[in-house]
Amino acid sequence: MENIEAQIESSATNKFASWKFVLFSLCGVFSFFVPMTIYGKTSILLDHIVSAIESLPNLFIHSYIILILFLGAVYPIMKKTWSYSFIDVMFTLFKIAGFIFGAMLIFNVGPAWLFEPNLGPFLLEKLIIPVGILIPIGAMFLALLVSYGLLEFIGIFMQAIMRPVFKTPGRSAIDAVASFVGSYSIGLLVTNRVFTQGKYTIREAAIIATGFSTVSVTFMIVIANTLDLMNHWNLYFWLSLIITFVVTAITVRIWPLKNMKDTYISGKGDPEVIIKKNRLRYAWKEGVYAADQAPKFIVNIASHLKEGLIMTMNTLPSIMSVGLLGLLLAYYTPLFDWVAYIFLPVTWVLQAPETLLTAKAAAISISEIFLPSLIVVETELATRFIVAVLSVSSILFFSAVIPVIISTDIPIPISKLVIIWFQRVVLTLIIIIPLAKLLF
Repeated sequence: MENIEAQIESSATNKFASWKFVLFSLCGVFSFFVPMTIYGKTSILLDHIVSAIESLPNLFIHSYIILILFLGAVYPIMKKTWSYSFIDVMFTLFKIAGFIFGAMLIFNVGPAWLFEPNLGPFLLEKLIIPVGILIPIGAMFLALLVSYGLLEFIGIFMQAIMRPVFKTPGRSAIDAVASFVGSYSIGLLVTNRVFTQGKYTIREAAIIATGFSTVSVTFMIVIANTLDLMNHWNLYFWLSLIITFVVTAITVRIWPLKNMKDTYISGKGDPEVIIKKNRLRYAWKEGVYAADQAPKFIVNIASHLKEGLIMTMNTLPSIMSVGLLGLLLAYYTPLFDWVAYIFLPVTWVLQAPETLLTAKAAAISISEIFLPSLIVVETELATRFIVAVLSVSSILFFSAVIPVIISTDIPIPISKLVIIWFQRVVLTLIIIIPLAKLLF
């Protein structure tokens, strides 16, 4: 312990390490958090880069996507992990199906129902391609955000908020911000990276993955545009942000999150040191020390790119198959009409403006985050606002976030993810319905 403290003190006076900490961290912040306007579009640098890549010829984009889908389908077989459990077998089958459906869409062959605008093309254009590009590109920029001391620096100041409110370390604040301004996939990439480094316990990582990894601001804009809420953008954004984290603060105090193991994946972790005074001085030392210990720049970037590509391979086929299944069930079966009755008592007691439709939107949210918006487009303002906030605060859905969580090293069973989704939906409805009725 004394040896580590001596290294920290030595690093704090190292000018090269200090510059690495400052410059690389600022570049990371600039890439993820600072909006800029390019060709009339205002967004963060990472989103501009992803958009530029998306604008490349379809031959290039589709070739990349089909390769990733194929590698994702065969990866569990090559690693011999496909038969570890029933869940592994099922997700391997889903990944194979995802590759097949993706190939059908890209090569324009297959049944007519697959090419319905709200089914296959929607998944391919709105989810598969953006996520497939975002994760590996974001992973490289992520190296600037998490490897050169910013995580440790911010963590010292956020301890006073994150630990008592969310039961997580101060460093977890950056995961929440990364999800909101970047993407849930980026947020989960940060979480998994820090978790495997032994800086989060299993319970902390589960809380962060299920409580902070919500959709990005850019996707919130899509929802707001779809539901004609842009005139109320500030109200929608800030209420969604506040309600999401209020719900998270509640769920961490109830089963199953409350009872998850508070141990590190490797047995011995690297927990935060609780600092109550001289925070700036200590934060600086911790940040510079982390920068000093970071791998060489090229090695670090390559390592993050590799992790990002593996996560993309694990995620895309699942999004394709599970997302398509959810959309088919929503459009062609009464399943979600039945599930809606689970939430009907809540919407009825709270007197939601359109009780049954709001309950159905809540039920559908587990399949795909955009689906609830599609079924309330023609409804009154209060209903649209309720569903728009619910889509953000519920966080968990099978077309993207749940497969991404499953592809990480965080051990959360699907059954518990569904329970946490249910808890978040009910708590969100309890908060937002009275507020929406009061506001509109």
